[in-house]
Amino acid sequence: MALIKSKLIQIITEQNPHLYQRDVERLIKTIFDEITNSLAESRRVELRGFGAFSVQERKARIGRNPRSGASVTIEAKSIPRFKTGKELRMKLNAKQNDSETDTKSENS
Repeated sequence: MALIKSKLIQIITEQNPHLYQRDVERLIKTIFDEITNSLAESRRVELRGFGAFSVQERKARIGRNPRSGASVTIEAKSIPRFKTGKELRMKLNAKQNDSETDTKSENS
């Protein structure tokens, strides 16, 4: 199941009963807006332990239409990139390593 923004707001509100839901919504919106604005200005956004967002510029190029094979001009564009932080990477791999260890133990 995916974690959507409304579910994130609900979780934070439940974990912090002293905060009103509207305040948590405003906080989440502000965080996302600041990340978006920084990326729009081609600035890097780093959240220690979680990861870093950056913008990569793609040059204009000539591509091919897969149906007709005709040449197509693809304009230059900016794309968002995300690189995971060390703590997030370790947490994701720890889960995977735990399940592999469990599987190996069962097969022995």
